Order: sequence, then structure tokens, then C-alpha cells
Amino acid sequence: MIITDTHTHLYSEAFDEDRNEVIQKAVDAGVQRFFIPAIDSTYTDAMLDLESQYPENVFLMMGLHPTHVKENYKEELAHVEQLFSERSFYAVGEIGIDLYWDKTFLKQQQKAFVHQIRLAKKYKLPIVIHSRESFDEIFEILEMEKSDDLYGIFHCFTGTLEQAHKAISYNMKLGIGGVATFKNGKIDQFLNEIDLKHIVLETDSPYLAPVPYRGKRNESSYIIKVLERLATIYGLTIEEIAAITTKNSKDIFGV
Repeated sequence: MIITDTHTHLYSEAFDEDRNEVIQKAVDAGVQRFFIPAIDSTYTDAMLDLESQYPENVFLMMGLHPTHVKENYKEELAHVEQLFSERSFYAVGEIGIDLYWDKTFLKQQQKAFVHQIRLAKKYKLPIVIHSRESFDEIFEILEMEKSDDLYGIFHCFTGTLEQAHKAISYNMKLGIGGVATFKNGKIDQFLNEIDLKHIVLETDSPYLAPVPYRGKRNESSYIIKVLERLATIYGLTIEEIAAITTKNSKDIFGV
């Protein structure tokens, strides 16, 4: 059984004390593929180091996270472009709009999102979208930029059934993680109405740990709890869920 974690910040400071043990624990649980989203330039070296340590398991994205779009966002985007000119990545991400913490830089977030979508088209890569309290703003830009070569993942999808169908209509898979195990997560109530071909698994570790680890540091081995929840929702075995969602991840990332 090969499980794919399509979204994990394994380079995060949260893992500085036991990163190798966390990765080994996940591999032992069947998680063999870790897709790593970027945040900003301060994490680039840590991401590259992680890839060099685990070249068979770690697959890097590059992009500017919306919560890190500040006054210097143009310099950060230049850093992203520079890295794309120097080497290959598997996606442009994570990118998008986040209005949960701060709306000060909404205009800059919108500009950065459009800029990075166009970068993905240029390099024929998927995008990985971060959306928090910003579905309308995200969909407005996706509508503007929609094309056959725009595709990717709605990371940490927590919207409604209607929003799920809308995301899928823009060639997006839905990244499903720990929220599917929450009593108040809501998405578990309609997931069985979404064809499994549109779903990929993720942890977003160290964030959003599934039940029974909710509130603690998340890690990739905990994706088993998400697998188990989806197996119940879809009436399939965890092996079947793992196989289908891993295939979906290969369709998106090309590896």
C-alpha cells in the first residue's frame, strides 16, 4: 500500500527535534510520497536540504504563501521566478488568498495569485491553492484565468458541496485531511457525493491533526486516520482509498 501525503511542511521548525524519526514513522505506515509546499524565501534552503536527504520520497513545490504576501511581495515573487529558472519543481504552491488573519494585503494577494497562476501555465505545472475565508475571491480569479492548462489541488478543502463542485469545474482536485475527521468539519457529510477520482489526501502537517490527535502537532503518519475516515465514508478498504488517491496525485503532479 502506497499512501501519498500531497501537502506537508516537513521542513517546518516544528520538526527540528525529530524530523528523521517522523519521516521514518510515516514511511513505516505506508506513506512513501511527501509533496512539500513552499511558504516564502526564508524556508527555501530548508526545503532543498530536505529533498537532498530524501530524494526518493520528497517532491518540492515553489511559490509564495498568501499569508506571507507583504510589502516585499514583488521581491518574494522574483525569488520564486529565479528558482523556477534554475531547476524544476512539481507544482506552484502553495498560493492563493487568505482573509482569515488579515485583509490588509488583499490587493497584493490577488496580484500574487494571478502572477503565480501564469507562472504555472508557463511551466505547464499544477497549482496548489490555499483558500481561507476567500472562496469568492479565489473563484473570481480562477474564472478569469480558467483554461485547459490550469489545474491543480484545492488544498485543505473545507467548503460546501456547491463549492466543491465549483472547484472541480476548474480542473481542481480536493485536498482532504484532518478536517474530515472533525465532528464539526461538515465535509464528511457530503464527501460521498464527490467521486473519489477528484480527491487527494494530505495532512498539512504540522497543522490540522486528525482526531484523536486534534490540537497536537500533526505528522504524515496520522494520514492513516484520514484514510480510515474516507474508507468509512466511501464504503471501501483503506487499501483501495490509498490506491485511488495516490493515482490521483500522480495525475496532478506527473510523478
